[in-house]
This record gives sequence, structure tokens and C-alpha cells, in this order.
Amino acid sequence: MEISVIRNVIEPAIENLGFDIVRLKWTGGEYRKTLQLMIEPKEGGITRVEHCEAASHAVSAILDVEDVISDEYNLEVCSPGIDRPLTKVEHFERFKGFETKIEAREMINGRKRFRGFVRSAKDGIINFELKDNKEVVEIPFDKISEARLVLTDELINAGISN
Repeated sequence: MEISVIRNVIEPAIENLGFDIVRLKWTGGEYRKTLQLMIEPKEGGITRVEHCEAASHAVSAILDVEDVISDEYNLEVCSPGIDRPLTKVEHFERFKGFETKIEAREMINGRKRFRGFVRSAKDGIINFELKDNKEVVEIPFDKISEARLVLTDELINAGISN
């Protein structure tokens, strides 16, 4: 099942519970499919077990009624964690200055993998300072296949838990 269809079906309920979807994706193999739903409170703060439980109950009920997934699957609702994925331009702006890894869908300035620091994120462009040589690269958000914070002492000391 297409993730965008599932997202459209469940997102209103998640928003009504006071959460944003950070990531929705299929994990596991052909015989053990898991739909991973990563959420965070709209107002910021920590995603708690109770939050995941409430979202899980709501999403399970909706997916059962709407019957948009024909195959057998497990639903996993979780927090983004401290070394969270960055899936929206706003995430890059929110966590600028923290060490980040980015993987691009295609070559940008001769490479697909970047490690460094977000300097700004505006109009769909991530200005990214490379850790190894301090060069600043413009990375179009729509060219990013995956990005996440790197677990560092700075990140831990900042008290960011989501």
C-alpha cells in the first residue's frame, strides 16, 4: 500500500490528538511487514509512551475500518528519539547547528553523503556546512533521501529528547 494513501487516512486523527507525523514508512521484509509511525507533540516536548499508545489505538481503528492495507502487518508507533530523522524543512531549521548526516538521492557537488551542520533552511534549500572541510553546500530538500541528527555530547547536553 502506498504510504501517501495511508498518511492521508490517518493524519487527521493524529493531528486531532495533538501530534505531528515525523515519519511513516514500511520496514521489515515481505513476510514481516511493519508500518512504522513516528510522532511528536505539535507543541514540542517529549513523545511519551501514553502518546504512542493513544496514537496506536486511533490508527489501528481507522486502518481497520478504512481497510486500506490488505496484507498482514504490524503497527509500530514510536518517538523520533534523540538522533531523530529530519523529514521536513522545518526540522532542519529547528535543529540547525547540531551535527547531521544527509544522504541525497543524486549527486550534489560530486557526492551523495554529507556530514556536518545545518546553517539555514529556507525556501526548500538546506545550507549545509561540511564537517570535514567547512565548505557550505546548498542541498535542495527534495533531493534528500534521508537525514538524521548525529548522537553527540552537544545534542545530549542541549536536552533535546525528541
